[in-house]
Amino acid sequence: MTVPNLITILRLLLVPGVVLAMLQGRWEWAFAGFLVAGVSDGVDGFIARQFNQRSQLGAYLDPIADKTLLVSVFVVLGYIGELPLWLVIAAVSRDGLIVCAVLLSTIIGNPVEMKPLLVSKVNTAVQILLACIVLAELAFGMGFGPLRLLLIILSGLLTVASAAAYLLGWLKHMSGNGKGTIQN
Repeated sequence: MTVPNLITILRLLLVPGVVLAMLQGRWEWAFAGFLVAGVSDGVDGFIARQFNQRSQLGAYLDPIADKTLLVSVFVVLGYIGELPLWLVIAAVSRDGLIVCAVLLSTIIGNPVEMKPLLVSKVNTAVQILLACIVLAELAFGMGFGPLRLLLIILSGLLTVASAAAYLLGWLKHMSGNGKGTIQN
């Protein structure tokens, strides 16, 4: 077990604590947990690259930990009315559809390797920034004014664009015109 994998597992174990803090209205703790998770994501990636500790397990665990945290935070923020439900549904559905597409293609014997698209990376960054701003507003009474609305709209547009890009790549792959990988 590598150090980056241990950090990723700890980040995954942090998710229930962040969700519980949010549900109990302990916004400072939720914000702190979200921040610690973000910093640890950068640290485990740095260690993996710098010290050649990349692993197959880490390649699976890292995005699972990232998505588990982000989806959980989005769902709770939607549930309490801090994010619009349409955005939460779009974000969660996009991730669910990607997982289903990969599973389906594997089950029918035409596996596809998914690599993050640029639009997907930008989408994730915007979603993280949005979650961070909402948690900061709730934790510290900060007001980011129109920035929250701008990030909500941008996140919605990027979520749809990302879902469409993955769907088109997957359909191309499944029709036999792909190369086994959906990527930039």
